[in-house]
Amino acid sequence: MMRNEFVAAALLLAGCHAAAAGAETQPMSQSQPAGTVFLGKTVEVNGARCRYLAYVPESYTPDRKWPLILFLHGMGERGDDGLRSATVGIGKAIREHPERFPCIVLMPQCQPGQNWQGPMLDMALRTVDDAIAEYNIDQDRIVLTGLSMGGYGTWLLGATHTDRFSCLVPICGGGDPTAAEKLAKRPVWCWHGAADPAVPVERSREMVRWTREAGGNVKFTELPGVGHNSWDTAYGDPKLVAWMLAQKRK
Repeated sequence: MMRNEFVAAALLLAGCHAAAAGAETQPMSQSQPAGTVFLGKTVEVNGARCRYLAYVPESYTPDRKWPLILFLHGMGERGDDGLRSATVGIGKAIREHPERFPCIVLMPQCQPGQNWQGPMLDMALRTVDDAIAEYNIDQDRIVLTGLSMGGYGTWLLGATHTDRFSCLVPICGGGDPTAAEKLAKRPVWCWHGAADPAVPVERSREMVRWTREAGGNVKFTELPGVGHNSWDTAYGDPKLVAWMLAQKRK
């Protein structure tokens, strides 16, 4: 079962949060800009208890269906504090421009020493199931995205659970080209820095090429001169955010 644990303030890099039960009814932190409440939650999978953050827009109402974004963070955000998953990538973009994100955003945290595969991907999917049970989610508009280690996880989870997502946005990751036929079933917008020293841009190029050859609808943005951090440019682009939320599974 899922339960609220804490409201994480906007200053996540400082590790600020307030422990509270029933966190969704708590007022926002005074230091937190309007519309940027991150709710701390937990999920249990096979007896393992994992923390994650959920962004719920201040304008949320159950009277209509809302799109959902599942975000997989990179290696540096692993842990069990339940906070780091929102310090880099989409969480940063939300804090800077919450008006661009009229959706629920889930930010599960991969446990120390683990990668986005096997049990950790099962945990990520469970957060989606719990969100569907708690909020009025448009199940035809569930987006999967991630950066670096989470980019690899996006290619992997997108291939193994194609039916769950409306589109995929892998950033500076890589994957298995033999999964291209499955990946071709959903729109993909891939991003990568051309000068990435951590994950060579060839990893994305080959995934894009193979998925296109399998008949996939793939957009590829390769950023000249950009190193590993291609995610700030990607998530900071309002066109990408609008594109993600416009895609539909059916």
